[in-house]
Amino acid sequence: MEQDIFESVRYSAMCQDCGDELECCGVQALQDSRLRWDVESTCSACGFTVAMHGRDLPSERREQILTEHGPATLRVLSPTARSAVIMRVLRAELGTDLVNAKSVLRRVLSGDFSGTLPEMELLARKLRASGIPALSTRP
Repeated sequence: MEQDIFESVRYSAMCQDCGDELECCGVQALQDSRLRWDVESTCSACGFTVAMHGRDLPSERREQILTEHGPATLRVLSPTARSAVIMRVLRAELGTDLVNAKSVLRRVLSGDFSGTLPEMELLARKLRASGIPALSTRP
């Protein structure tokens, strides 16, 4: 069984109960071959606490993760890997059309496709499950 992959960020928001500053900790995780976004928030002023699980990663938090942790890159380790198999995985996982999948394929094969570590590791695992040697790395 492959290990879970986590990246977290801390940020502030406004408390919905008292309007003071809410301290938030968000975690993007790759668990059981699924990406998750979980947030726990606590207000030090009024004690309001909330936890949200399983939601999509908001774009501003994705950018924060990339800024704080740096991007990870998806690498295909075999120069003879079958492009059709890679594109099938990319289309299924990214929900993209054939034209965009070809563009992503070129970026993957050139080592120029990046994202958060959990995102890239999910793609690497899906590729490996399809017989394509792949890994996620940080430069």
